[in-house]
Amino acid sequence: MSIIEQSRQGNVLVLTVNNPPVNAFSPGVPEGLHAGLDVAEKDDSIGAVVIIGGGRTFIAGADIKTFDMPREQAPDLRGFISRLDGFPKPTVAAIHGTALGGGMEVTLACNYRVASSDAQMGLPEVKLGVLPGAGGTQRLPRVVGAQKALEMMLSGNPIKATEAKELGLVDEIVEGDLLAGAVKFAEGIADARPLPRVSERKVEGGTPELFTQARQGIKKTHKGQLAPTYIVDLAEIASTKAFTDGWAAEARLFMMAKDSPQSRALRHLFFADRERAKIPGITKETPVSTIKSVGVIGAGTMGGGIAMNFLNAGIPVTIVETGQEALDRGLGIIRRNYENTAKKGRMTQDDVEKRMALLTPSLDMGDLKDADLIIEAVFENMDVKKDIFTKLDAVAKPGAILATNTSTLDVNEIADVTKRPESVIGLHFFSPANVMRLLEVVRGAKTSEGVLATSLDMAKKIKKVGVVVGVCNGFVGNRMLVPYRQQAQYLVLNGAKPQDVDAAMHALGMPMGPFEMSDMAGLDIGYASRREAAKKAGTQIESDWSDKLVEMGRKGQKTGGGIYDYPEGRTPVPSAITERMIDEYRAEKGITPRDIPQEEATKRLAYGLMNEGAKILEEGIALRASDIDVIYVNGYGFPAYRGGPMQYASEQGLQNVVKDLESYGMEPAPLLKELASEGKTFAQYDRERAKGG
Repeated sequence: MSIIEQSRQGNVLVLTVNNPPVNAFSPGVPEGLHAGLDVAEKDDSIGAVVIIGGGRTFIAGADIKTFDMPREQAPDLRGFISRLDGFPKPTVAAIHGTALGGGMEVTLACNYRVASSDAQMGLPEVKLGVLPGAGGTQRLPRVVGAQKALEMMLSGNPIKATEAKELGLVDEIVEGDLLAGAVKFAEGIADARPLPRVSERKVEGGTPELFTQARQGIKKTHKGQLAPTYIVDLAEIASTKAFTDGWAAEARLFMMAKDSPQSRALRHLFFADRERAKIPGITKETPVSTIKSVGVIGAGTMGGGIAMNFLNAGIPVTIVETGQEALDRGLGIIRRNYENTAKKGRMTQDDVEKRMALLTPSLDMGDLKDADLIIEAVFENMDVKKDIFTKLDAVAKPGAILATNTSTLDVNEIADVTKRPESVIGLHFFSPANVMRLLEVVRGAKTSEGVLATSLDMAKKIKKVGVVVGVCNGFVGNRMLVPYRQQAQYLVLNGAKPQDVDAAMHALGMPMGPFEMSDMAGLDIGYASRREAAKKAGTQIESDWSDKLVEMGRKGQKTGGGIYDYPEGRTPVPSAITERMIDEYRAEKGITPRDIPQEEATKRLAYGLMNEGAKILEEGIALRASDIDVIYVNGYGFPAYRGGPMQYASEQGLQNVVKDLESYGMEPAPLLKELASEGKTFAQYDRERAKGG
């Protein structure tokens, strides 16, 4: 079958795009479409052209893999769009599935658009750090008005065909056979003249006030990002200048955005998200069990949040606590969370009751005997967790998956107290578990491939970003926080204030710095974890200035004070108590404070993350550098437009990272030094490993 199939239906030439799986605008597509237009233009018996997608969708966008091709080799979407816009015969886009990005730009260059009722249309380029580059920034405002066009382009979210019809973006909704409806529509407008061309319309609502508001808005919603700024500029040009001016400006700004580190970072994450599902030992033949019922042990903050994920997916949950008071408190929090969501209009009260009806409270672990998956979510204490898994081993049915939500402890040690270590896995949810998308799937030494595959499938069903990691203290995400926090402590001891340290990460694009994060999580969590590790190692631990805050009862946001004061809820305010503690601790250690430039603070913190990430990668705890990036973007707030810590390191140049680490007295990881000496990036390392190199 040709990539562009030509067929005649009466006086209508139908061009069907057959480029599975999503009909991306990759090499061969523009050439085939041009050939079809050639036929239509030369044949006087053809009155109109219909462009339709074969398979499950219209053209779902440009092929992202072609972004790095030399311009002369990349598919010429703009050239085809330009020809389509000026084509002398009526053209109709017949849309089903999705018309996204370049696909939607094709529809906008057609004279008419018809769609099936379930179709979606959108310009999601901003999510890849670019902008619509084939007339989208100029044509969309001319159809839906400047305000709606900005909303669509800045969010990148698609709209449904019904809304598109209301906006004038679609001329007709076709019920039943789309092709038949499109051909009938095309026959009806074959003699229409003059042809309606979007490029000849005027923009409605493009006032100076609108663009001023848009520029103010993106400072909050897209802080530090280039593409949104360019999109606003181009929408303003569409409103104030000729189409040809905007067309030329769009081409220039598209290339600037595409070639920026931000776009490279976001494209890196796009592919990283697809790579994370490729797990050695897991194939299509690996058995995947269906999770029909779930048990959760612990109705606290984590346990309740974990339960909500399954309730939202329509999976019954039995939640177990040791006491009625704790159980009632946990159930109350779950209901309150749902009712708050209902008050905001994001679900109905009926939805609340349906979810709560799926939840069974219990004080008896024996009630978990029929669960397909049981997740332990109690506090971080190895002895307590071992005791629970010993009891679970006696209660759970054969084939049940036994999971621990530990964030730091040894999954293998927990598994070894059972007679079925192959059924034990770590499922590290992130707090709040009903909100955060990341799920570290911790593969134990004896975890079976079927249990791993089932856990990944489950993660997808509850809409989590599941990333497979190995067993070590803190796994990937929390282990990397150790040197990160060590550097934060170093900076404070040597002269920086906590707010200066946090500001250094804000400058990188992080929503929270290390001290703000510690206060949110609770200072007592790290305090207890460090002492647990010291106890296990048979060593003593000295309380530093932040430990002394915990010992005073200042545990963070939950107590109204930690490193910061919280007089108005969750907004941190610098604390005089903390500053006094720091001054006293410096004096005790004989440290003379110095002025620390923000650039040094940012590098120490960010490079500490990267350096530990390189060690984790070399040890095989993470399968890929890109997996580490996915973890940090989805679980720790690392800005997506930086690509994650490993991609960001590569953008800085690994030679420069090594040089800076050494200048700060930090020993670079062996893998980091090796890649730097070879002039390679972490992405190259991933590709070579994937090929067996």
